[in-house]
Amino acid sequence: MSHWVQELQRLRGEGTPAVLVTVASIKGSAPREPGAKMVVTPSGIFGTIGGGHLELKAIEVGRDMLASGGGSALRRFPLGASLGQCCGGLVNLLFEPVTAGAEWLDTIAALRRDRTECVVVSAAHGEANAGKLVVTSGCVIGTLGAAALDARAQELARAMLGNGHGPWLRQLGDAYIETLLFFEPMRAPDFHIVLFGAGHVGGALVHVLAGLPCRITWVDSREDQFPREIQENVAVACTDTPEAEVDAAPPGSFFLVMTHSHALDQELSERILRRTDFAYFGLIGSLSKRRQFERRMESRGVPPARFKNMTCPIGVPGISGKQPGAIAIAVAAELLQVRDRHSVRMNEPSKAHRA
Repeated sequence: MSHWVQELQRLRGEGTPAVLVTVASIKGSAPREPGAKMVVTPSGIFGTIGGGHLELKAIEVGRDMLASGGGSALRRFPLGASLGQCCGGLVNLLFEPVTAGAEWLDTIAALRRDRTECVVVSAAHGEANAGKLVVTSGCVIGTLGAAALDARAQELARAMLGNGHGPWLRQLGDAYIETLLFFEPMRAPDFHIVLFGAGHVGGALVHVLAGLPCRITWVDSREDQFPREIQENVAVACTDTPEAEVDAAPPGSFFLVMTHSHALDQELSERILRRTDFAYFGLIGSLSKRRQFERRMESRGVPPARFKNMTCPIGVPGISGKQPGAIAIAVAAELLQVRDRHSVRMNEPSKAHRA
């Protein structure tokens, strides 16, 4: 999956002007969340802000901006009858022209490569190629054009890095001037999937998952099983010691075991079940395979109480197809369900505290 930063860098390298469209804030029901992005060029688009008439209108505005040479602007879109959408909410879209002078792209790209979390602060109006402030825990890069504004924005951005706050549209200023700023945290995805097996189902599943905000470690000993093109959020681990990848995975990981060997499946299952900090463990196979594995693992000292933490068979119920693509969709849906439930549980204490 290409990222909007990569896409803008590519367009810049080609000399193609573009407008970055970002959902800055929403009220009520809306098709996408704050931070969702779309890149608009004179002849194409990349990404989506939710489709429908809102997206068509955003493309029109973006292309008008490219034609006129206008600067950044925030536009308000009520999602009612005038847009032919029945969401009933309200969306604020930030339109930012991006041309050859957008050096902030390289800054963000470098931080992404280093997995350094940051907050990008953008003015919601201004000249084309207006600067941005990029704030990490240890440094500040760029400027919004005024030292006092930079200092206040830096303070708020650092607080955002610590409190987990999402994208935020905020009015800042003093008695003489006020500026509307968009604060956007860029954090490493906490949805970490470790997938053992590069067969047909594994390949189909990676294809589906790579379009999501997650990190995938794809493990197999057979180098020729991996495709030539690997998506940005996928790390290939071609290794003869796959069990080491179980130990190396961070807490809260999602494990999937679907190798070419039942013996290896069992070895990995034992290794995973000896951990107590994963979010999900799924083993491909039938109920009879599960029972067989449970008997073998119990004889090897795995406590039977741990088996409840193993999902086998895998995938949401109601999908009977055995094609790799069908299995991949069912399993991806199950992972998203578990991820959402896990996120709700993790956020409950903070919600109670805020109340």
